[in-house]
Amino acid sequence: MSGQSSHLMRVRALYKGILKLHRGLPLQMKALGDNYIREEFRAHKQAEPAEVAVFMQEWTKYYVTLAKQLSQRKQRQEVGQNLSPEILDNFSEEQLGQLHELFKETTLSEARATEENKPKS
Repeated sequence: MSGQSSHLMRVRALYKGILKLHRGLPLQMKALGDNYIREEFRAHKQAEPAEVAVFMQEWTKYYVTLAKQLSQRKQRQEVGQNLSPEILDNFSEEQLGQLHELFKETTLSEARATEENKPKS
């Protein structure tokens, strides 16, 4: 029972840590990221132990990468990273579809933000 409770504490800490990092994102990216992480963590509540291990490893990498990117104070902050072809080859059709939807939504959000920040003539 102790092992399960410590695992649950690690999952919750990672989940809360990611949500906290999302506060540093632009508002539209934060909303999109918060919704996505909620869905992903909920969907993996009953996953097999091997899948949970990979899930936790990948979300921990995301946490570390995002923390590094947000800690770099730049004029124009860049977040995210390109996925290698090897990683993309391991995605299911559903995951590729989700990735494409995420790409469309973020590029639309970026375009809207750029449009909103343009000086009005």
